[in-house]
Amino acid sequence: MDQFIYKKSAGIIVLSANMTEFKYKKHAHEEYAIGVTLRGIQHYTLDGGLQLSYPNGVMIFNPEQAHDGMAHDHSGLEYVMLYVEPHLFLEAAHQKDVVQFSQPIVYDRMLKQQILSLSYHVLNEKDEALCNELFLSLTDRLFQVDSIAIADAKQDNRFISIAKDMLRANLDQVLMLDDICRELECSKFQFIRMFKAHTGISPYQYFLNCKVERAKQIIEASRDIYLAVAACGFVDLTHLNRHFKSVYGLTAYEYMTHIHR
Repeated sequence: MDQFIYKKSAGIIVLSANMTEFKYKKHAHEEYAIGVTLRGIQHYTLDGGLQLSYPNGVMIFNPEQAHDGMAHDHSGLEYVMLYVEPHLFLEAAHQKDVVQFSQPIVYDRMLKQQILSLSYHVLNEKDEALCNELFLSLTDRLFQVDSIAIADAKQDNRFISIAKDMLRANLDQVLMLDDICRELECSKFQFIRMFKAHTGISPYQYFLNCKVERAKQIIEASRDIYLAVAACGFVDLTHLNRHFKSVYGLTAYEYMTHIHR
């Protein structure tokens, strides 16, 4: 049976997942995501290439890095994942600019143990101060393991930055490609092709992803699931739940009950 458990402490969200049938649709997170495969093989595409994370593999996702995910075979998959907002990660890493990690999967015993230790403490609601200390040690080790982590990473070109800002600014509305393309002085097909080449997902997928991310933030801050439905332009709770589950494995309501326990 597929199972997803979320907990939050010290600004870090931890997911403990056990899945066999469930498959994540292609999506991206605003946060850094760092996790460990515990059992089975994590099968996913990242930047157009297939990745397989075997037991003890540490998976590293940069912010807005599009990916999907599933168990590689019928034996299933178990893993834990940490989601860390960029500002918190950069503060711990003592970095001013966005950092992009170059290795999607690494096998490092110390880093694995640090991730598992932090996950355990968050999932079991241990002291937040200790969680902060564990996260700091984990961040230091991550930079030692990925020695070619790049500070001052290449930012979006101006074209894509404007498009993303326009998409994020109107999450409560229906996506209007004509308005964006008029602003960018390009055709709809030109825009879709360029956006997908740069981000790995289509403008519509990005728009939906942003709506789900915003709904998640509202649920965490307000505990009001219907506010999330209205503020993010979903038709109703069923509409939000369907898209939310494709990204997080749980409905928005189930996620709210987990995160506010």
